[in-house]
Amino acid sequence: MIPLAERVRPKSLDEFIGQEHILGKNKALRKLLEQKKLFSIIFWGPPGSGKTTLAKIIAKIVETDFYQISAVSSGVKEIREIIQIAEKNFEVGKSTILFIDEIHRFNKAQQDSLLHSIESGQLILIGATTENPSFEVISPLLSRCKIYVLKPHSESELKRILHQALEKDEYLKKMNFQYIDEDFLIQISNGDARILLSTFEIAIELAKSKGEPLNIDKDIIAEVAQSKKIDYDKFGEEHYNLISAFIKSIRGSDPDAAVYYLARMLEGGEDPLFIARRMIILAAEDIGNASPNALVIAVSAFQACHFIGMPEARIILSQCATYLASQPKSNAAYLAIESAINDVRKLPNYPVPLHLRNAPTKLMKDLNYGKDYKYAHDFTEHFVLENYLPEELKFKQYYFPTDYGQEKTIKERLANWWKGKKKY
Repeated sequence: MIPLAERVRPKSLDEFIGQEHILGKNKALRKLLEQKKLFSIIFWGPPGSGKTTLAKIIAKIVETDFYQISAVSSGVKEIREIIQIAEKNFEVGKSTILFIDEIHRFNKAQQDSLLHSIESGQLILIGATTENPSFEVISPLLSRCKIYVLKPHSESELKRILHQALEKDEYLKKMNFQYIDEDFLIQISNGDARILLSTFEIAIELAKSKGEPLNIDKDIIAEVAQSKKIDYDKFGEEHYNLISAFIKSIRGSDPDAAVYYLARMLEGGEDPLFIARRMIILAAEDIGNASPNALVIAVSAFQACHFIGMPEARIILSQCATYLASQPKSNAAYLAIESAINDVRKLPNYPVPLHLRNAPTKLMKDLNYGKDYKYAHDFTEHFVLENYLPEELKFKQYYFPTDYGQEKTIKERLANWWKGKKKY
């Protein structure tokens, strides 16, 4: 039997549910399609958001030849064959649509092979991708296509899709349902209409073994689903979105958000050592001397994760993330090195002051290398007021400690030592 998701696939824009931001009344895409105006498009959105369905609906609206391939299993040979057909169609005034599913999986040469036909108007491309086309699709191809972003289906949209299937599918209309746990079914679908319908279809078969009327309860749905779909690609855009949100949550001192994004990454199969390495960087960049132990704990967490591995490493990562999020923040050390590097790159290499130079030979000593150097440990508080920068930079300051955490104590100590010579 044809799968339910295919049997109930919408055949027109009126049947299509969702994506109102591009298909709603008076929206540009809908108006153009109603006028049967055609152009190359890339649909970017998560699985089950309607990319393939929209491509087929568009082909039906404009009444043109429609060819569908997958970038996973097709190559330049298949593209050339379709281009040859498109060229013949073009000569007699007929349009040709090539729908490429997962277009982001095509390499540069495969994408290049499409350019001339699209530019000349011989071929209309509709691409579908779950990955950010800015990263995965070559610029010349992007410039020839209009990008439309599709969103995951909302819970209300998924409910409408389910009800539409129950009302229109001939096989489902014959079923005697006692109960359907729609809320749980929608929850585990995670915005994906295909998962919704596929899970429901298999759940029906399981329920039938127990006799009618059919009881599609939470236990049956959970047995089919096994676990909630995790929307995560370790090599795609979501990888960068989640680690970005994780780091920014720690920087923003929100341990709850940090743990949430940590869980998302771990459940998606992210390498725990990648997460631990990022926390080491954050400990120095965003916490610094406001809480110096942050770096120690982050490094320890990395080592512990390396020794222990998953699943127990999740506990270590959680401890580290919540600790870092809860600490006072300072990026003064980060700003200091950035400012110093900027000076090193744009200014001359000023000579090191003579009193700071190493003097391992008699000649160097004769040239006053190391002369008048004051050994700090010979002075009170192991400090002596001295100039350590090149003469041209002797009034320059890079490190400006904050008034937060332990850095406040550092600031007070430096202010006492340098007695107005620096701005502490």
